[in-house]
Amino acid sequence: MINSFDKKGPGSKEYTNWLEETIDSINDGILVIDSQGTVQFVNTEYTKITGVQPEAILGKPLKEVRKGAILPEALKDGKRRAGIYRREGQIEYVIDTAPVRKHGKIVGAVSVCKSLNEVHFLTKELKNSKERLARLENTVGHMYQTKYTFDDIIGKDGGLKETVELAKKAAHSNLNILIQGESGTGKELFAHAIHSEGPRAKFPFIPVNCAAIPAELLESELFGYEEGSFTSSKKGGKVGLFELSNYGTLFLDEIGDLPFELQAKLLRVLQEGRIRKVGGLQEREIDVQVITATNKDLGKLVDKKRFREDLYYRLNGVPIMITPLRERRRDITSFINFLVKQQTTTQQQIQITEDAFQILSQYDWPGNTRELYNAIHYALSMTEAEYIEPQHLPEIICRHGSISNIYSHQSLKEIIKNTEREVIRQTLKTCGETLEGKKLAAQHLGISLATLYNKMDQ
Repeated sequence: MINSFDKKGPGSKEYTNWLEETIDSINDGILVIDSQGTVQFVNTEYTKITGVQPEAILGKPLKEVRKGAILPEALKDGKRRAGIYRREGQIEYVIDTAPVRKHGKIVGAVSVCKSLNEVHFLTKELKNSKERLARLENTVGHMYQTKYTFDDIIGKDGGLKETVELAKKAAHSNLNILIQGESGTGKELFAHAIHSEGPRAKFPFIPVNCAAIPAELLESELFGYEEGSFTSSKKGGKVGLFELSNYGTLFLDEIGDLPFELQAKLLRVLQEGRIRKVGGLQEREIDVQVITATNKDLGKLVDKKRFREDLYYRLNGVPIMITPLRERRRDITSFINFLVKQQTTTQQQIQITEDAFQILSQYDWPGNTRELYNAIHYALSMTEAEYIEPQHLPEIICRHGSISNIYSHQSLKEIIKNTEREVIRQTLKTCGETLEGKKLAAQHLGISLATLYNKMDQ
């Protein structure tokens, strides 16, 4: 940098040199005028950007050497200006200007310029960054949305009333929540409802199925990774699901399948409230409510040394147990009516016959509400009339219902006797009623011909 000041005074030369070197290291072009509009400073970058040599401008009035210069205006009105387009031959650039004040008085002005190529590059980078941010916000925005509330739970006024009341209280706490229940009981539905009910509802809800993600990828999915952490890592790294769900809820489904070696890392996050990306050195604080769910008995897994006991107690801040559908049969009726009504249009009012309803009510539903949902939709697809009858139900349910109806009023002795008679009848039908057929039937049944005749006479 070259200047036209003749600095005097003890120690001022050293300071001036330091100041000159500092300004000269700036990547933007710098030009300074005094209160008279005379050029006092230009740095090397200014010459690179504008092509104007220092000797052609220093110590001269800016207005004379740079026609149309805007900077002197700052001496008159004391205003800042930004993004002013300038052109010098084939060179284009933009400048920002500002007055320099000392004790409230304008003593000069400074101009900062950037090459238009650099501006275009920065503008493009800013646009790309905004697009990436928009895509990220759009992706996370979809994750934000919970599908269900407690109003969507069939049985909230029936067999699940106490469970729902407990879950609502848990939603307003910062405790971790462990939801347990058989497959198909609606554990994820409860997780959605808890998030929607609580103060974190406006923040992300991110569900993760621990059993669906390969063990070797799960850590990087949960905690993210830095660029270059491993061979296939993406440029720029990756944000983890814990970080994405900050201030919101992270739902870890099938927690019983979490790899043992990863359980210690999850425990540390829950204890410290901090995460560190794979391959990273810095930690970041997070505020996340963790809801976990499993259809396994975590207590037994702890006894078998397959699940960490300390993690189990950390997750089990509020235990919520969802009872299976067979233990709350009054909810079966509500669920059936809801599903049929949901699929019924004003043009076609579909109803369930008494026989079909009895079969559905007596079935034990080992698959719980998920199985019941599928059964009703199957029946609605099979019927071509306005009624759902037993033959429209899935075969396994219809068969179970038929057996239940036949034997519902019989003693065990009667059931055995009638079953034997039916088996013998079907075997004779296959083998034939001739003597040879009866001998073959007795052989198939593993009894003597005399025993066969005795049972036929009973």
